[in-house]
This record gives sequence, structure tokens and C-alpha cells, in this order.
Amino acid sequence: MAPTFHTEIANRVGCENASNKLPDSSSSSMPLDFESHHQLVMEDTQEIQMFPECSMSYSEYTPCQDRDRGRKFDRDMLKYRERHCPSKEELLRCLIPAPPKYKLPFKWPQSRNYAWFNNIPHKELSIEKGLQNWIKVEGDRFRFPGGGTMFPRGADAYIDDINQLIPLTNGTIRTAVDTGCGVASWGAYLLKRDIIAMSFAPKDTHEAQVWFALERGVPAVLGIMGSQRLPYPARAFDMAHCSRCLIPWSKYDGLYLIEVDRILRPGGYWILSGPPIRWKDYSRGWERSKEDLKDEQDSIEDVAKRLCWKKVIEKDDLAVWQKPINHIDCIQSGKAHHKPHMCKWGNPDEAWYKELEGCITPMPEVSNPDEVSGGALKQWPERAWVVPPRISNNMVTGITVEKFHEDNKLWEDRVSHYKSIIAALPQGRYRNIMDMNAYIGGFAAAVMKYPVWVMNVVPVINSQPDTLGVVYERGFIGIYHDWCEAFSTYPRTYDFIHAGGVFSMYQHRCDITDILLEMDRILRPEGTVVFRDEANVIEKIKRIAEGMRWNTKTVDQESGPFDSEKILVAVKSYWTGEDKNDQHDSKLD
Repeated sequence: MAPTFHTEIANRVGCENASNKLPDSSSSSMPLDFESHHQLVMEDTQEIQMFPECSMSYSEYTPCQDRDRGRKFDRDMLKYRERHCPSKEELLRCLIPAPPKYKLPFKWPQSRNYAWFNNIPHKELSIEKGLQNWIKVEGDRFRFPGGGTMFPRGADAYIDDINQLIPLTNGTIRTAVDTGCGVASWGAYLLKRDIIAMSFAPKDTHEAQVWFALERGVPAVLGIMGSQRLPYPARAFDMAHCSRCLIPWSKYDGLYLIEVDRILRPGGYWILSGPPIRWKDYSRGWERSKEDLKDEQDSIEDVAKRLCWKKVIEKDDLAVWQKPINHIDCIQSGKAHHKPHMCKWGNPDEAWYKELEGCITPMPEVSNPDEVSGGALKQWPERAWVVPPRISNNMVTGITVEKFHEDNKLWEDRVSHYKSIIAALPQGRYRNIMDMNAYIGGFAAAVMKYPVWVMNVVPVINSQPDTLGVVYERGFIGIYHDWCEAFSTYPRTYDFIHAGGVFSMYQHRCDITDILLEMDRILRPEGTVVFRDEANVIEKIKRIAEGMRWNTKTVDQESGPFDSEKILVAVKSYWTGEDKNDQHDSKLD
């Protein structure tokens, strides 16, 4: 069941660099099948620029979360731990190396419980959290027992406790956000209940928690509640969760709870465990006075009340609040409260480098107190296919009900075609998938029957419609991003990347070479990329990709050889950095 250093995929497409890396005929990986399909031949008129390897000190490089750069920024509201990207002059033009003994991760669902030590050679978390069953080192691998600071009986039992308080298994709760996620065991065990969590935590000084989550095959990003909005639209998540996440909810006049309110769907739940909940029993273990903890809980209760949240229950270690389904009663009763006021202007979905605001994000207007603002959602999985309320209510410019159905059919045809090109797609070879230009989530919907999850990225470009809210209404997760900058993740965290129209969109905004080098950084060795673009753009991509040691084939798209849009399939070759005295720790961790 364990993956090998090298899969058959490389030999089938001619990865000469990989062919000497311990091939294993027992590998379960499936080959890419190009030869039975039309191919577009491009004339090679320019010499290919080969990119050098970066130093091994960059093996764990996260460009926009670099610790040294962060030190230059204010520590107030943790601004120094937010995104701070390198300037154009600082961008690397080299390939980020994998550790010398890198292996392909375990396949899902085994990866939920195991990861190779040499892929993320850090023991610190297993030592620091050893008594809490987060992570254990066992020989050449890590084991994730599913424990956590506030769930000593394991994440599964903890989620069962939550299910006794709110409904987790009937499809009404599908999308969740886990703030300060640790190694994302909460999100990992929610998946068996058909709930998908966007887990996030800041880059650690030594623990690599988000990296472990992604290595396990669980959605996660580097992120923090600091001075800026989270990069998600308003009314995105059915449930938000904090298990001793160390976020100061009561500070700054409740600014962080106001942000949770923005991203929660009408009727959504906020779950808190850990300080200050159950402070009478735990104050000594938390090394805080009862008075201090009581004041903190009183402050949280006060902010929640002013947000018009209802306290559903507090039982044992868990406290649950619920956001109202609309703001009719809140507005009527709000006259008695001085703040926070309802926001009077601004786009509630604007969330890319947008400062937090101390006002309540108003929900769409309704005509009666029983109506769900913005429209009620169907239960999962039906909601993936029915017309999302933002489309049926004409909230997204240019996207009609007819276009929604056409897009679904289009992606069914495209993914069927991809299966004929990439036989491994439905076979479990890939787990972590990214769609760099997700639009309304059609690709994610078309692959949902496979053992994968998709990070749906909606580029932040003024000329493009903001569709991320639609993606969430369908029951998928995603994030805003500008591809002129690095993505908020560690190296080697995605197995498969889909890039449809991305380079036509960005070729006049920034250097596409830098975008491709960033894709190489986040793609695992022997990972696959599918590009869809105009033929002239595909030719540029192909030349740069081959200089990055990617093995490429250009093929016709599903409509045949006469369409101007072409498909380029690329496989990143297997190679690693040099082993220098088995030195595990990166200089940039």
C-alpha cells in the first residue's frame, strides 16, 4: 500500500531524470495515454532555457510567508505573519528541490493517517504535542492518531459530540472553516460525513502544521486572522470552528467575530472549544485566572449578542452559536446597541488585501422574517447541481441559469476527455487538485465522484466576474488569489493542477515564467498539469515548461483538431536535491 520513490508514469512519458530513481513495477500509478489521440505539432524555433536548481535551503520556501521578510512588519494584529510577497527583483528563477529521500505520499484514505517523515522532516510538532496525540513519529513515517488539544478521545469522537448538538449528517452543513487548524484532523474526519473544511493556520516557526494537513490529503492553506479580511466571499461557510485556536475573539471590539459573521452563511454555526469555555474546570491547566477567563467569555457572549447570534447550547467543552437567517429582527432591535453598526457601503465579497471593518456585513434583504437571506440552499449533494441562489437571483453579472446548465454539460464532456488522456485521474493517483481559474466550479463538480478534493481559485482581476460565492453555494471550497503572486501554501502540496485560460488572462499582467515557476513549486514530483489555452499561448507555456524538466504533450481538445483552443498536458519529472549530511532542517523554516 505504500507509494514508491518513483512511479511508472515517468517512464511512460520519457522522464529520463526519473528513470534511475528506484522504479517499482508494483506501483499502482496509471500511465498517461497520449498516443491514441491527435497531437498538435509546434515548430521549435527557439532554444529552450533550462532553469537551474535552487539551493536546498529553499526546499521549504513559501515566498509570501517568508519569516525574515515578515520581521520587517508591525507585530500589532499579527501583521508580520500576514502575506508579504517578494518584489519582482526578489523572485527566484530556479526550481525548488524536493528533499533527497522524497517519496510520493500515501494514497487516500491511507494518507489521512500516515505521511513519510523524509517528505516533511520535522519532529518538533510530535514532541511539542506528543501528549495530545496530534502526530507521532514511527520509524520512517508520521502517524496521525486523530487527537487534538481539545479532543483527547480523537477527532472522530469530538465530531460525534458536535453532531449531538447540531445536524452534521443530513446534508444541510457542507462547507466549514477551521481557524487555527493544527494538522487539520477536524477537517480530515469531517470528510467521512461529506463535509469539506477550509482549514487554515499561519506559517509556524518550526511546526509546519498546514504542510502536514496537505500531505495527509486534507484541504488547508496558510492564513491568519490578522488585520485583513479572510480571502473568502461573504456567506460562504455553513459552519466555522475554533478549537483552542488562540485567536483573541474578544479583542478589538470583536473584530474577528465580525469577520466570522461575514463569511458565515445565514443560519450558519460558530463552534468554540477551549479557552474560555468551561473555564471553571480548566483555568488551572490553562494557567489563567478564573476572573480573566470569565471576563473573556462575557466579552465573547456580548459580541455574539450584538451580532444577533443565538446561543444554541454550551455543553461540556463545546459552545455553539448560530447566525440569524436574515437581519430583519437584528435591524429592528439594533437601535438599542451602539456598535457594531451595519456596514453602509462596500462590497461584502471583497476580500483580497482588504482591511477588516468593525461593522456588520448586511445580508441580502428579505420580505419576511422566515425567509433566508440570499436564498435557501439544497442539501448536499443536490446543491452541487441545482442552480445556486446567486445565479437565480441575478447576483453575478453575465451568468444566467442557462449558462450554469451549459457549463455543467461542458465540464462533463471535458473531464470525460481528460480521462481518455490521463488514465490515472479516476484511479486515486491524485488527491489534492487545484483549479487555477475555477469560474463557477464546473470542473470540481465533474470530478466529485473521484477520491479528490479541489481548491477552486478565483483570480482577482477586475475584468472577471466574482464567482467564488457561487462555488461555495454549490458546496465546494475555494479562495481568491492573484497569480502574479505566490500561492499561500508550502512546496509540493498539489498532485494535479488545472489551468484553463489562466495564461491568456495574465500574459500582459506579469511574466508567465514566474507563474509557471510557482506552479512547479507547489506541484509534487510526478504531478500533472492540464493547460487549456489558445495555441500561441500553449506554445509559450510548452517551451518554458520543458525548461523546468516537465514532460509535455500537446493534444486536441474534446471538440477536435480544428478548435483554436488546445490542451497541453505536462508531468513534472521526479528529481530531488542533494543529500548534504542528512541535514533535515531547512534554513527558511
